[in-house]
Amino acid sequence: MLLDHLERQLAARRADALLRRRRTAQGACGPHQQVADGTSPPRDMLAFCSNDYLGLAQHQHVRAGLIEGAQRDGVGSGASHLVSGHHAVHVALEQRLAEMLAPHVPDARALFFCSGYMANLAVLTALGDAQATIFSEALNHASLIDGARLAKAAVEKYAHADVAGLEAQLAACRSPVKLIVTDAVFSMDGDIAPLPELLALAERHDAWVVVDDAHGFGVLGEQGRGSLAHFGLCSERLIYMGTLGKAAGVAGAFVAAHPTVIDWLVQSARTYIYTTAAPLPLAHALLASLDLIRGDEGEQRRQHLRALVTRLRDGLGEVLAGHRWCLAPSDTAIQPLIVGANADALQLAAALETQGCWVPAIRPPTVPAGTARLRITLSAAHREADVDRLVQALARAAGEVAR
Repeated sequence: MLLDHLERQLAARRADALLRRRRTAQGACGPHQQVADGTSPPRDMLAFCSNDYLGLAQHQHVRAGLIEGAQRDGVGSGASHLVSGHHAVHVALEQRLAEMLAPHVPDARALFFCSGYMANLAVLTALGDAQATIFSEALNHASLIDGARLAKAAVEKYAHADVAGLEAQLAACRSPVKLIVTDAVFSMDGDIAPLPELLALAERHDAWVVVDDAHGFGVLGEQGRGSLAHFGLCSERLIYMGTLGKAAGVAGAFVAAHPTVIDWLVQSARTYIYTTAAPLPLAHALLASLDLIRGDEGEQRRQHLRALVTRLRDGLGEVLAGHRWCLAPSDTAIQPLIVGANADALQLAAALETQGCWVPAIRPPTVPAGTARLRITLSAAHREADVDRLVQALARAAGEVAR
């Protein structure tokens, strides 16, 4: 019965053009990779699908940090942080991250997690008890949605960037603890949440703001400090989550918040307490990555990335003039081309693939029905010529799919 049930569900997804499939990349993470789909030999592809926004995943200093860390401290941590796995290099990393966020979260302390998913589950389940109400943005990442589902708190969803609607919900709430939960940079749309307005609401209604800055940390703000720095925000009401496998180029995540919040997470966050601490070489590599992010090279890479975003949008503006498809408004490295129908998005991605460009088609339930898209992501490792090649490939592919 189980296999029959699963086969029917797979067939339904296949009919709706919703089946996912894995590709196998070979070689180092970067714009130019060999990619296999399981049905044909690997081929050279120009990739626009990585979240390695600053191109640090293969940086020589980050590699050297990982190698040196392995030689000095070995590989595995051996246990969870609360048993014996909490190492001096984890402490150094948390201190460095707290220092980066301190201008925006006063007296900030940081807690290092193995992934952003685990960090978000930790925050929402540990803080979202029966005395709380979680106000969740409609386009939040799946990890925030799942965290809210697992929490004991009441959950209210508010429409995307709808500050007025959220204020009405906050005003009607009688819970003693109120948590406004939002992505900072929305992962499938590339736009930025109205964080100053959300923080103002929190101050008026005695709420806290949980900010998932997975796609802003390292990219936005002075020295890559993220979305809070981008807006110049500072408040102890901010609970900040940043990931370290995207712009930082390695793996893991962290939460930076008021010391009392961090103390409570250490005592009660199950995804922190009951998992083995991250491998020690990763923490060493991350320290090297943070040095790059905050230094002159990091700023040069952010400037180059911003120039690539402008070049792409200018180029596609001409290609898409009068077309039913549209490039969503975004100033970030995430540039979504909204296509609409699932099958059309798959066809467009396949047409690009024949030209050697790897751009993923994103479909429901990741995005709302009727808004299937190509999620184009840019990296500081891309060259201007790479962007021009994608624009030209999209111009040809758009004509083919339109026929």
